[in-house]
Amino acid sequence: MSPNRILRGSLRYTSRQPERAGEERGREFFTLSQQPDGVDVLLAHCEIDDAPSVTRDVSLALRHDDSSPLDCAVRLTVGGEFEGSGWMRFADGYAECETWNRRDGRITQRIDTPKPVRWLQAHPILGDALLMKLYDLAQGPGTVFFEDLFLTSPDHRGATGPMFFVTGFALVYVGEEDISVEAGDFRARHFQVTGTAGNLPEEHPPYDVWCTADDDYLLLRAGAGGYMQTHYELASLEVIEP
Repeated sequence: MSPNRILRGSLRYTSRQPERAGEERGREFFTLSQQPDGVDVLLAHCEIDDAPSVTRDVSLALRHDDSSPLDCAVRLTVGGEFEGSGWMRFADGYAECETWNRRDGRITQRIDTPKPVRWLQAHPILGDALLMKLYDLAQGPGTVFFEDLFLTSPDHRGATGPMFFVTGFALVYVGEEDISVEAGDFRARHFQVTGTAGNLPEEHPPYDVWCTADDDYLLLRAGAGGYMQTHYELASLEVIEP
């Protein structure tokens, strides 16, 4: 029997644009291994069909209690061609990255981090829910702005790099509600991501995220408005207890 608690499943990406309503535009297969040392390891295979197509494979290690990053590896294919791969590590006082991509060639980054880095988004949609662990639920519904958050790409589809990009944005906690998704019925926490204007090369449209109302913070549903009109939903889930 595995010593780890394992959450394994898939997400379905669909369009909400009127001319494509309900059309599948991608998918994500994930394994989240919750290990006895307090570390979660997320393995995610992500596919976006919209041209230029994106295929992304991610291995991301996070502390279970707050989702702060430890290390990450990313490999990216765009338009059917290899785009780049990279490795990142978060140490005491600095973050380091070794990467190669088609546009820039070999890149070495080392960024001083006087405070512990609270988040790395390598662009699996599942990670958008794990991000919400940053919000202190004890303060109730509200809005909190977070600085010095790391991305592996500032592109909304994560289709560049990989390399470090440092930004900030706000998390809004709306509250709890019951929702139904393809994988079943769940008690959910509803969050929103706002405040990206001026912090990304292009402002991200309004983005809502629902995750399980427990310590897993597993993504149940998410959606972006504006020009994107995209929808993400938990399609299948298997939980393997140790």
